[in-house]
Amino acid sequence: MEDIIFEMESSKQNYTATQILDSIRKNTKRLSFFELADEHVEDLFKANNHNRAISDRSKINRIKEFAKKRNLEFEEIDENLLKKMKIYLSTTSGLSDRSVMNILVMIRLLFNKAISLKLVDKKFYPFGKDKIKIKYPQTTKIGLNESEILQIEELELELRTSLWHTRNVFLFSFYLAGIRISDVLKMRWSDIVDDRLYYKMSKNDKADSLKLPAPVINILSYYSEDKRTKSDYIFPELKNVPIKDSKAIYSRIKTSIKKLNSNLKKIADLAGIEKKITNHIARHSFGNIAGDKVSPQMLQKLYRHTHLSTTIGYQGNFIHKNADEALDAIINFTS
Repeated sequence: MEDIIFEMESSKQNYTATQILDSIRKNTKRLSFFELADEHVEDLFKANNHNRAISDRSKINRIKEFAKKRNLEFEEIDENLLKKMKIYLSTTSGLSDRSVMNILVMIRLLFNKAISLKLVDKKFYPFGKDKIKIKYPQTTKIGLNESEILQIEELELELRTSLWHTRNVFLFSFYLAGIRISDVLKMRWSDIVDDRLYYKMSKNDKADSLKLPAPVINILSYYSEDKRTKSDYIFPELKNVPIKDSKAIYSRIKTSIKKLNSNLKKIADLAGIEKKITNHIARHSFGNIAGDKVSPQMLQKLYRHTHLSTTIGYQGNFIHKNADEALDAIINFTS
């Protein structure tokens, strides 16, 4: 232990008791890639991060398929192996380019962790300049326009039916700058103070507050009749799930989203909307209607993005005015 502390202090490295204990443990047992990966997933489950744990476990299983369940050492995971893996995942496994990039991101995370635990020398790191680069493909984001939102708002749906509830959840998300559906279903009455919503976004743990627009207050008035306590959930999906049972909450949210998305398809048909509508489209719709009406800095706050560059990249999917005008200026000529 003293040797490890001395080494860390000599390299001017900050350290914690946990890191020291990890170093001692790793010095006696050298973990392979899959062993460290399994520990990573186990730690996520222990932290009640079930969504991430299940997602990362699925990625690890894809890598195991490629490796034919052969245990990989970190030194084996070089540029050549990763290139072959990319081809295998794209062709044999049929994964999208984005899914392949997500797997590479997880491998990079585990490689960095292995380097910090001294399981592998950093000279074997296969990512970076002139090595394996992780670049996500551009995707087309399509949101509803103002008239399509109005069509959904004006649909005559019977009160307290499944479709009526689905519309309320979708519009609740839209009116509040496209809050993600998993966060919407977790909303509690205690999150609302003086007609403001205070919540922490689960994706990046970023806290913020938003003024409740009049349509949201109207939606809440229907659900307030079922309010039992201040800490009660606003929407019914999680009401009978134990608050501390994170695994049950994850499972219920997953099944609820599937049902809500199915109902949104029916709502789109009733409203005569040909675009595919899911709960996530509420976020795209807000971005589409916002366009360039609001500054990127303000949109960053509304979207709860950590970095402004994320907002600019995201909003770029919905700003077409300048490009459209430029195209018209070029092709609208007379002979």
